[in-house]
Amino acid sequence: MKNFKNYIYILAATAFFAACKPSIDTPNFNHGTADFTRYISVGNSLTSGYADGGLYLAGQQNSFPSMIATQMQAVGGGSFSQPLFSAAQSNGSGYIKLTGFDANGSPITAAVTTNLAYRDPTFFTKYTGNLENYGVPGIKLLHITLPYYGNLNPYFERLLPGVAPANTNTSYLSFITTKPFTFFTNWLGNNDALGYATGGGGGYTGADALTDKATFASLYNLLINSLTATGAKGACATIPDVTTIPYFTTVTPGLLLAGAQAAAQKAGVTPLPAAIYITASTNAAATTYGVRAATASDLVTLTFPTALLGKPTTDPVSGAVTNPYPYGLHPNNPIDSKYILDPNEVALVKDYVSSYNATIKSVAAAKGLAVFDAFTFLTNLKNNGLTVNGVNLTSGYISGGVFSLDGVHLTPRGYAIVANEFIKAINSQYSANVPQVNVANYNGVVFP
Repeated sequence: MKNFKNYIYILAATAFFAACKPSIDTPNFNHGTADFTRYISVGNSLTSGYADGGLYLAGQQNSFPSMIATQMQAVGGGSFSQPLFSAAQSNGSGYIKLTGFDANGSPITAAVTTNLAYRDPTFFTKYTGNLENYGVPGIKLLHITLPYYGNLNPYFERLLPGVAPANTNTSYLSFITTKPFTFFTNWLGNNDALGYATGGGGGYTGADALTDKATFASLYNLLINSLTATGAKGACATIPDVTTIPYFTTVTPGLLLAGAQAAAQKAGVTPLPAAIYITASTNAAATTYGVRAATASDLVTLTFPTALLGKPTTDPVSGAVTNPYPYGLHPNNPIDSKYILDPNEVALVKDYVSSYNATIKSVAAAKGLAVFDAFTFLTNLKNNGLTVNGVNLTSGYISGGVFSLDGVHLTPRGYAIVANEFIKAINSQYSANVPQVNVANYNGVVFP
C-alpha cells in the first residue's frame, strides 16, 4: 500500500511539474504589409555612419541602416551593401579619438591621420561595389537635384563612376532611384538647419544659410514622390532640435568665465575677469551684430578654442599681435560670432526646424509612410534621459553614451537606439514585427 501511495505521489508530482513547465513562445516575426526585399537608406552623415568628426570603416559598419537591414533579414529582407572603406584605408576621412583627460577633467583628443582613403587632397578612392546605403555626409535636401553635385561633395563623388569635374548630369535624386527598391528610410533635411547653427548663425559669413521653407517643402515633396513612384514603402525621420545636441550644450559662458577667473587668480591677476564678451545679433532677424556680455542663453560651440581665451589675438601666419586686448574677456576683442549661437539665432533655427518637420510629417502622412520623430525623441533624451537594458543614457558629452566625440553624430550605441526607433515606427505603420537591435552589443565613446 505504501508503495502504491508513493506511486500516486510520483504521478501527481509529475503531472504538477508538467503543468508548470514553461512554454516558450516563438516570436512571430513578420514583414506585415511591407516588402523588405531591397531596402535602401537615403540621408546624410547620420545615415552613412559618420562619427567622431569623420567617416571611417568602424563607423560605417555600425550605421543604423546596416542594423535595420540585418533585422529585416529575419522577415524576408535582402542583402545590404554599404560603400565601406577597405581595410588598408579603414580610417577613411580621418577622425578624432579620445586619448585621456586633463587635470580639470576635460577630454583630450587626437586626430587619426593614418590609413586614410584619399586618392588626392580632395577626393576619396572610388567605391564600385553594390550599394544600398546612400548616406552622403554634408548633403542637404537643397542639393538633391543639382546635376553637378558630384563635383562638390567628395563623399558623393566617391560613389559615382565619373571623376570630378566630369560629373555634370547625375543628381543625388536620380542616383538613388536608378535601381528598383521596395523599401526605404529617409533622413534628409538635417543639414538644411544644422549648417547654419554649427557655423554660428548669420553673423559669420562662412556659415550656411537656412534653406528657404517653401523650397524645403517643394523638394521634400519631390523626393517622396520619387521614392514612392513605383510603390515602395518607407520611413522618414524628423529633424532634431539643434539645441539638444552636446555640440551646443557642453561649453557654456559660465564655464568659460569660471575657467578664466581661476586662471587669473592662479596667476595673481586682479581684478578678475567680470564677463565673457561675444559678438551677437542685435535684432530678431539676426541681420545686425554687435558686442555684449554673454549670458546663459548664448550657446557656445564645442569647437571653440578655449586656449585662445584671455590672450591677445595674433596673425596666424606672422604671429604678430593684431588685437592686444584679452580675447573674449574685453569688449574690444569679443569672441567671434562663428563660435556663438545667440538667442535670436536659436529662435530662427527652431522656427525653421518646426516648419521643416511640419512638412515631413504632412508629406509622410499623405503617402502612408512611417515616421520616426527624432525631434521628440532627442528632446526627451535631453530632458529625461533614457534607460536601455538597465543602462542609463543621456545627451551629455562623452558620459551620456549616445553622442560621439564631435557632439553631433552618434556612437554605435546611439545608432542602435535610432535603429530601434525606426523599427518601432515601421512595425507600427505596416503591422510588421521586425525584431529590434540588441543595444547592449554596441559601445558608447571608447575610452583609452
